[in-house]
Amino acid sequence: MSATDASTPTEPAIQQDDIRQIERLIRPYIRRTPVVELRGSDFGLGHVRLSLKLEGLQYAGSFKTRGAFTNLLLRVVPRAGVAAASGGNHGVAVAYAAKQLGVAARIFVPRISSPAKIKRIRDFAADLVIGGESYAEALAAAEQFVRDSGALSIHAFDQRETLLGQGTLGLEFHQQAPDLDAVLASVGGGGLIGGIAAWYRDSIAVVGVEPERSPTMTKAFEAGAPVDAEAGGIAADSLAPRRIGDQVFPIASRYVKQVLLVTDDEIRAAQKALWETLRVVAEPGGVAAFSALLAGKYQFHSGEHIGVVISGGNTVAVNFDLQEPAIKSTPAFPAHDE
Repeated sequence: MSATDASTPTEPAIQQDDIRQIERLIRPYIRRTPVVELRGSDFGLGHVRLSLKLEGLQYAGSFKTRGAFTNLLLRVVPRAGVAAASGGNHGVAVAYAAKQLGVAARIFVPRISSPAKIKRIRDFAADLVIGGESYAEALAAAEQFVRDSGALSIHAFDQRETLLGQGTLGLEFHQQAPDLDAVLASVGGGGLIGGIAAWYRDSIAVVGVEPERSPTMTKAFEAGAPVDAEAGGIAADSLAPRRIGDQVFPIASRYVKQVLLVTDDEIRAAQKALWETLRVVAEPGGVAAFSALLAGKYQFHSGEHIGVVISGGNTVAVNFDLQEPAIKSTPAFPAHDE
């Protein structure tokens, strides 16, 4: 699906200079995550250069930490602290950032959330509220708490500060690998791809990748606006909101060149390949973009230099038994917020 099929919006509000300013603001609080340079032949892909940005090594285990700190440092935090609804990485990141800055945080998650991510939220000493069967129910509870308490709500993707923070990943990747021809990133609510696209704009091909069972951006491009889509699959705890963000859509429809869909089996295969080749563990949502490359969904030209964001590593659901190397995952569920 090509973004050019969607209607052309007005100039997006987030500019490169905005992202540069935010990068300077949050730099003391985030890691400059490494980029690993590889040959395509390492994965049987032929003559292509690969640069993998390992954002799973970020504080709190995902790119979400960038947006969390941006919110806390740019906005006035009331005495009641902050609140966020999440099925996973957003909640972990907000809990971590709040702990670092001495801010009270209450994180709302549904009962079907990943045990690994629930544990990390607890480890960062946030006030964790588990309830409801879906992200929508957790979000409703969080919104009610914000109304009652006066706490600051931090949205996972559909917020300017969040997009600015995620845009710093694009800036950093550009500094580390300045000659990329394309960059592939996973899509859920669109905060990551929106931030990256706001940085790169038309300078390289920005490609989104989402699970076939959670085609939020694909549906939005088809409709010409954010619309509800189905939500499920192996990566549902990080890539399965009901729709992409209203603030994301103008950026994505202008600068994202195409969106590719991948299957659960292709995501599992990419997890396994990343472990076997690099000994890097990634959660399903974190490796979705890489799976599009390995599965042949992204058609590259000989000699192309492709950047891929490995966006998160918050998982304990990997079987390292050499006799049974398959990647395991929690059951699919209709969630989340990423």
